[in-house]
Amino acid sequence: MLDDRYVMAIDQGTTSTRAVIVNHQGEFIASAQKEFKQFFPQSGWVEQDANEIWQSVQSVISQALINGDIQPKQIVAIGITNQRETTVIWDRESGEPIYHAIVWQSRQSSEICQAVKKSGYEDVIKKKTGLPLDPYFSASKIRWILNCIPTAQVRAEAGEVS
Repeated sequence: MLDDRYVMAIDQGTTSTRAVIVNHQGEFIASAQKEFKQFFPQSGWVEQDANEIWQSVQSVISQALINGDIQPKQIVAIGITNQRETTVIWDRESGEPIYHAIVWQSRQSSEICQAVKKSGYEDVIKKKTGLPLDPYFSASKIRWILNCIPTAQVRAEAGEVS
């Protein structure tokens, strides 16, 4: 019966995670929200604990179900929105992040982008990806982690991280 089926939306945003549950008619049933920490190791850098992000998602899902007195099997669809280009590299075996999540708004990979521009690859990247060369996008954040976190490059080459 449609009366006991629900849709959940999860908004995993930059400063908090929220879950909202609606019924088949689109009426609000329940919600939950949890904030998490931002780290600013240097000017222009923004990072987060990837495990804390994941825990916030699990927490709001559980709390919204409790708040709505809904069983998980009653959720028939889930929509998810996330933090754009926030980037994490995970250890394949343990499932743990090898470094903080680098947030979409962080500029810590600016020097990498500048070096690529000076090397003359800006137009090639734009042509292949359709995207401008900018620290906003994940590729330079991945390169930053591989360059700056001890053993990250070697582990990536060995297929130990993803």
